Amino acid sequence: MTRQILIAVASLLFIACNNADKNDEGREVKTYSIEQFYKSVDSYNGGISSDDEELLITSNETGIYNVYKINLATGNREQLTQSTKESFFANGFVPGTRHFIYSADKGGDENTHLFLRKTDGSVRDLTPGDNVKANFWKWNETGTHLYFTSNKRNPQFFDLYKMDTVSWTPVLIYENNSGLDPGSISRDDRYITLTQFVTTSWINQILLDQQTGKTVYINTDSIESRTSSEGFSVDGKYLYYTSDEGGEFSYAGRYEIATGKKEKIYEDKWDVAGVAVSHNGKYRIVYVNVDGSNQLHLFDNETGKELEFPAIKDGGIISANISRSEKKMILYVGSSRSPGNLFSYDIASKELKQLTNALNPEIDVNDLVSAEVVRYKSFDGLEIPAIFYKPHQASSSNKVPAVVMVHGGPGGQAGAFYFPLIQYLVNKGYAILDVNNRGSSGYGKTFFKMDDRNHGDKDLKDVVWG
Repeated sequence: MTRQILIAVASLLFIACNNADKNDEGREVKTYSIEQFYKSVDSYNGGISSDDEELLITSNETGIYNVYKINLATGNREQLTQSTKESFFANGFVPGTRHFIYSADKGGDENTHLFLRKTDGSVRDLTPGDNVKANFWKWNETGTHLYFTSNKRNPQFFDLYKMDTVSWTPVLIYENNSGLDPGSISRDDRYITLTQFVTTSWINQILLDQQTGKTVYINTDSIESRTSSEGFSVDGKYLYYTSDEGGEFSYAGRYEIATGKKEKIYEDKWDVAGVAVSHNGKYRIVYVNVDGSNQLHLFDNETGKELEFPAIKDGGIISANISRSEKKMILYVGSSRSPGNLFSYDIASKELKQLTNALNPEIDVNDLVSAEVVRYKSFDGLEIPAIFYKPHQASSSNKVPAVVMVHGGPGGQAGAFYFPLIQYLVNKGYAILDVNNRGSSGYGKTFFKMDDRNHGDKDLKDVVWG
């Protein structure tokens, strides 16, 4: 997200002073260079092998993104691609093999192609063509085909294709001629959801029956709402979705295709950000945006009983992926003091293993600062949430200058996640106020729309009042 920084020179952040009075008198910490903060490593899950033995990941530990694999039993890792120019991003092992798919563009042109890399080291461009962009979508339930989107037919729109894993011949599944982007697809390819963007606060979901050509809106198309498709049930009878239709916050719902009946399956006082069902339908994960942080809930999908996630010391689970066998989970764990790390979790034995170490080892995590959610009254009395960082050096006798962060938009949200620049500034003794002004996402429909037709006025005043 693009961020603009306003540096409040020679000013004090009174929240910092008030908090310092309540706590200790501050302490000195070791300070680090900006280069040290940016030497931390990004690692992303690329999928578990079919036998649950290895994890494919993307990592930039060499200075550019490449593909690696990690043995889940031993923790040993091996670099699989050796790019020094283009970034390579792992999409997944070809099911039943150790061949894998990765995405890469050429020279930063952002026209990504899908490449098949076999265990003998040979590489094949599966989506060739000049000025063509392809995006990996998913594997089918049997692992015999992959889905991808591409604009090779018409550069204006992305069509949906299906490609078998023997001949690697693409077949057009959905031809996009109206800017309705494909979302979820049923296991038999009969149903596809299409996303219709009306405004930033009005997003419709349309269910297309490819056999009959019939379309139906999942949400009420005449009522403004933000609705997202989240995938079909294993038996193909239901579509999972999230929507804020009829309420202030998004909830998780289930749409019965045969009858059109809709039911809520999870709601909170915060936005439900997503729903995911495991490969065989045994588990369901619900993601909730709680005050700028992710909160995950794991359920037995048949009984609806909530199950426990493993406890992570000094970290929160940002996302979770369940293997096709439903025996293992890969957790992406992070905090405001540490970049995200990957963990493996054996569901039966409850064994938890850390697979990556993202924070630069030159940095002592105890010298970094945890984010705190604060609220203050704006010019018109509206309560504004913000993410606040108080330097360890700050105290009632050692007041500090402040930096006010302004996230991008319209929409968007400052979160309690790791940002190298923020931790660098806090480490140097600056208090940080990362403002979620009116118009920010994550605080309900009313708050989100408060700066409509008013950008640069009341939302800016919220920042100034901070």
